[in-house]
Amino acid sequence: MASPERERFEQLVRSSSGRLLAALVANLGDLDLAQDSLADAFLAAAQRWPRDGFPDDPDAWLYTVARRRALDHIRRESTRSGRERATLETQAEVLADREAETDASRRSGIEDHRLRLVFTCCHPALPLDARVALTLRTLGGLTTAEIGRAFLVPETTMAQRLTRAKRKIRVAGIPYRIPTATELPERIDGVLRVVYLIFNEGYLASDGDAPIRHDLADEAIRLGRLVDELMPGTPEVEGLLSLMLLHHSRRDARVDAAGDLVTLELQDRSLWHADEIAEGAVLVEQSLRRGAPGPFQLQAAIAALTATAPSFEDTDWAQMVLLYSELLRREPSTVVELNRAVAVAFARGPDAGLALLDDLRDRDVLTTHLLPAARADLLLRLGRTAEAREAYDHALDLATQPAERRYLARRRSAVPPSPAPKG
Repeated sequence: MASPERERFEQLVRSSSGRLLAALVANLGDLDLAQDSLADAFLAAAQRWPRDGFPDDPDAWLYTVARRRALDHIRRESTRSGRERATLETQAEVLADREAETDASRRSGIEDHRLRLVFTCCHPALPLDARVALTLRTLGGLTTAEIGRAFLVPETTMAQRLTRAKRKIRVAGIPYRIPTATELPERIDGVLRVVYLIFNEGYLASDGDAPIRHDLADEAIRLGRLVDELMPGTPEVEGLLSLMLLHHSRRDARVDAAGDLVTLELQDRSLWHADEIAEGAVLVEQSLRRGAPGPFQLQAAIAALTATAPSFEDTDWAQMVLLYSELLRREPSTVVELNRAVAVAFARGPDAGLALLDDLRDRDVLTTHLLPAARADLLLRLGRTAEAREAYDHALDLATQPAERRYLARRRSAVPPSPAPKG
């Protein structure tokens, strides 16, 4: 294919694969067969379209070819004997009957099928890492190699995870359906947590030299938009999408020319993406108006205070403390406690925030570098330089992400010497 045609084809693969796969799974009832058949259809398109040109309706062409490949496979397999053969023959007959459906009627159900696929991939019976991998593979259209690179594991390891996940779906009989009204609140929370976990790995990579993985953050936002499109008016879905947009809007200011992290206080706000901030602010406002504030909406409201403030100093820290207090009430977490303490420090003074952080330290409930790093910053603001150096050393002992370690080392080296004792 020529370069423009190749770009168009690659975009089609990325944008249509989830929709087509969901429709095929709905017809075939077999995720592996649907994936293999769709891969065959894309391969056929790559071979034929450069010669014949793109069809008027590429999705319909791909869907039809994939279904026919699946039907051919089932017919070949139906040469087996006994009950398995009868089952395969029945499945082939059902698929043949459906062949007469119009393309329009097929496409009319695709959105619903994608929502079913979302809940299947994020089913709580699957391990969390498998949910993430399966969601990226089926709905994101990423290759196994791409997912492996994203999470820093070999392609073979990621392939094994995906195989185990699909086997679990088949053996455990995980249903390919939208949860009932009573199941939905809990299940949608699980879906959103999978999407947010993908985003967090993009927002600050757990390993590797690059602190931000734009590809993963972009993919999480795309998945968030998909869920919002499929479940319009769901407050926590809107809250998560808003939260991701507001955080991601600062991406160009979060690292310097050397690729090192820049704190919020020192970021160049002219580099922030105003369109994403505006969209995120509207989303969180409309979600909160629905009168059912959940954790993602509260986090988005906090992010909106940061993103819309004209400067770091002009941030409404008192309002942020109130939002963190409500978030802590609804979803208790030591990380939320830490963030609330930092907000208290800017609203009421570093002494007040440090007292809360020291309480966290004394309770020994948070063992990441975040707590000593936050203490070091407040100790430095209070002029307690010797204690600040000690806290930075502790943070460095706990930090593992290379960019975060470089940032902490830089902060540690910038601590001024302690004043000489008097007398």
